[in-house]
Parts: sequence; C-alpha cells; structure tokens
Amino acid sequence: MKERLYLYDTTLRDGQQTQGVQFSTQQKQRIARALDDLGIDYIEGGWPGANPTDNEFFTDAPDTRAVLTAFGMTKRAGRSAANDDVLAAVMNAGTGAVCLVGKTHDFHVETALGIAPHENIDAIAASLAHVVGAKREAIFDAEHFFDGYKANPGYALECLRAARDAGARWIVLCDTNGGSLPAEVHAITRAVIAAGIDGARLGIHAHDDSGNAVANTLAAIDAGARQVQGTLNGLGERCGNASLVTLIPTLLLKEPYASSFDLGVSRDRLRALTRISRMLDDILNRLPDKHAPYVGASAFAHKAGLHASAILKDPTTYEHVDPALVGNMRDIPMSNQAGQSNLRRRLAEAGIEVAADDPRLAAILEDIKAREDQGYAYDTAQASFELLARRALGLMPRFFDVKRYRVTVERRKNKYNRMVSLSEAVVVVKIGNEKKLSVSESMDEQGNDRGPVNALSTALSKDLGPYQSYIDDLRLVDFKVRITDGGTEAVTRVIIDSEDGSGHRWSTVGVSPNIVDASFEALLDAILWKLVRDKASA
Repeated sequence: MKERLYLYDTTLRDGQQTQGVQFSTQQKQRIARALDDLGIDYIEGGWPGANPTDNEFFTDAPDTRAVLTAFGMTKRAGRSAANDDVLAAVMNAGTGAVCLVGKTHDFHVETALGIAPHENIDAIAASLAHVVGAKREAIFDAEHFFDGYKANPGYALECLRAARDAGARWIVLCDTNGGSLPAEVHAITRAVIAAGIDGARLGIHAHDDSGNAVANTLAAIDAGARQVQGTLNGLGERCGNASLVTLIPTLLLKEPYASSFDLGVSRDRLRALTRISRMLDDILNRLPDKHAPYVGASAFAHKAGLHASAILKDPTTYEHVDPALVGNMRDIPMSNQAGQSNLRRRLAEAGIEVAADDPRLAAILEDIKAREDQGYAYDTAQASFELLARRALGLMPRFFDVKRYRVTVERRKNKYNRMVSLSEAVVVVKIGNEKKLSVSESMDEQGNDRGPVNALSTALSKDLGPYQSYIDDLRLVDFKVRITDGGTEAVTRVIIDSEDGSGHRWSTVGVSPNIVDASFEALLDAILWKLVRDKASA
C-alpha cells in the first residue's frame, strides 16, 4: 500500500525572495494555474498584508483544486492572536490553509525577537489555535529548526509540541540557513518522530546554501516526513530552495519512492514539467539553466561520438530516464568530437535519412571540423548545423538571396543636448526576379536605441514577400558574443537564440572578424531554418 506524499509549492512567496524577482499579480495567477494543472497539493500564494501585489492576488485568486495557502507569522508578544493586525490580514485572505512561521531556535527567540523562550511557545500555541478555531487548515513552519535542534533539542521539540497540541495539521521542519547535511536531516527527523511528532504530520523545507536542498528533502522523506516544500526551478532567497522540478520526477520515477508513494502529480502530467519550468524562466525574462536536472536543454545531450553510438543502440546506456517522461528531448549536438553516429542521428531527428555508407557524411563532418577551427560552434547552434547539412546534401531550398546590406551608426546630440546613438540598416534581398529593399532604425517606441544588430534584424525580416507570414512571430530572445582569438585579428562568434509564437526555440551561429557580419549570418540562419521547419515553398 503506497503512502500519500504531499507537495507544497512556495514559488509565489519564498521564490519571490530571489534577488531580482518581483512577480506581478497576473504572473502569480498564471504560475498558480500552471502549478494546479501539474497536480501540486498546496500553493502558497504570498503574505497578505505584506505588499499590494499579494493583496491583489488573494483578492482575485484563481480557482484551484490545490489548497491555496496564505503565509504569515505567529502573533507578536504582548497581544492576543485575535488582536494582532498582522495575523488578521493573513486570516482575512480567506484561504483554505494558513501557514505561520515561528522561531524554534532559542538563540533567535532571544536575539531576534527579544522575548523570553516561554513567550515564543505561547505565541506558537495561541496563533495555531486561532487558525484552527477559524476552521482553517493550520501549518506551522518551524524556522531554523535544524540549527535550533542541534543547539537545544529540548526547546526545539517543545515548540513543535506546542504547534501539534494546538491542532496544526502540518509541522514543517525548516533548514532556514541551508547549512545542514543529509545525514543530519535524516537523524534529526527520525528523532522528532521518536519524540512523539507523527511523521504523517511532518514536512520538510530546505534551502540550498550548501547545495543539498534536494538531498536534504529526500533524507527527510526517508526518515518519515510526508510533506515536501519547494519552488519551481529552485527559486528562493540567497542560493534558493529545494527545486520541485528536480524532486517531482525523482519521486515519481526513482526507487524506492516510485513504488512507495502516491503524489498529486501523475505520470501523464509529469510530461508538462519542462514546459512549466521554461514558462517560469520566460516570465522572469531569463535564460533557462541548460544544465538543470531533467528539464535542462543539456540534460539529455550526448556530444561524444562513442556516447551517441551507444545511444543509437540503447538510450539507457547514457540516460537515467526517458527524456519524454518529463517533456524534454534527446539532443545529439554536432561538434568536432562527433562521429557519423551522431551525424546520422541528428539528421534523422531533422527528418533527413542518409545511408550509413553515404560518402557525403564524411564530407559534412570534415566541413564541421574545419568550420569549428574557424570559430563556429555547432553543439550550441543546432539550427545552423541542420542548414549546413542540408546544403551539403542538396536539400536546402533557395527561398531568397541577400544581395547586400549596410549598417550605419551615428552618434549625435539630440534636442535635449544629450549624446545619443542611432543605427540604421538597409537590406536588399532578391525573391524570384524581384528585388526588395528594407530600411529600419534602431530606435524603439520609447525612444531608446536598440543597437545596430536590432536594426539589422528588423530590416531583414521587414518584407520577405511570400515568406513574411512565416516569420511574423519570430523574435530574438538571446544574443551571445564570444571573441575566439585575441589581438587585432580577433574573430567574433555570435550565437542567437530565436523563438516563435508557439514557444519553440532554436539557436544559430555566425563567425566573422566583424561583429555585425557575424550577427547577420546568425540572423539569416534563424530565418532560413524557420522557413525550412515550417515547410515554406521555395
């Protein structure tokens, strides 16, 4: 008989403590819906009364299957729970569950709160009883618990008993400073259960300051805890929280967890995990971590020829799970370490079947190696690789020709006597027998200069006649520049990441001593690859 393991997401509250992260109300609603669709059991929406965004979120909270939870703190000393205005704001959010944080380390009680230890215990008991009395599910976040237990186990346990006796459904052991190690977490969690706190009511909240948040969470589960707290992509203050994006597939796909626990997330819903992870990065306007477990773009990438050859025979030779289970995909990058196994597999993924004895395979590999000697990098620019291979195999349609382009950069004083820069790009293309000239400036609608590459990109994609509808939803999402050789003869490599309206991303590369020329090559490849992928007619 499997036990139920409950998932508690705190992205909208603890995740918002991440430096540089500030969700809007609409973004919080979108994330909450995605978490609910995934199958999370509890969604912590924020701290009512702490800021206008959290107030707006709870006022217009989405309807969820998950238990929406408001976060706050235990009442302050010297007043009753019913007369504490901070606690009242949390209760007035009207959520099905309320999570209150309270001190369990006597050092913090006396130093940070400046009250006697017994006053803190009274505050925990009175606050949780107030929540229970209002017919809400009560959750107690035992702040600094592991450090507190190591310093004074008797007092730390007394705090937990106060919450339990007041009727708390969950008592969550917090590694607030993130410095505990898995063996400690396991031993202390076992000791808490042995002291009379039922494991079925215990949760774990781990921070990642020592890089052990996920391992500490698993250690607590192994010891008997049955609620898991964490955030999407490990967002959180300082080094972050335990990543639910790593924990969920581990619990669903790895033993002994897969056969021991039931989760609200099903195997079918798990396939949305990569999309949800990248959705969050898109909301934060940051690049996804390519090396993130399970969902990273490199999580199932196989660069070496020997590895790719084995993958062709049996993917389990170098993959611990099927990438499709988490909505990810296998990637066979092309590089100067590649063998023909990589090449044929990558071509097959692009829908190009080539016989193993085709002499053009060796020629393509030699071309890749020669180009990488010049500065190209095809392991991170798969779209450019595909175009290179199609040209070599005679499978590249001729959509249009670029006859010429010009970019000018002017720096001058504006009417406010401030120095500003302005770029202008002119691109001439030939489509069939017709030439088209497009001009674009780098100034955006707010009057800011977006630079020469932006002007060039806009001009190139401004009027491509019959192909315009294919590229109207194309946008540049990242632009990386690398100098591959130093000195006055330096070579510049530009990697461009593009995205279409459906969220599909691809990367292209350009190399030249001239950064604008390298950028144009990568921009042109981005457009051509989309036309090929969308099967535009040449």
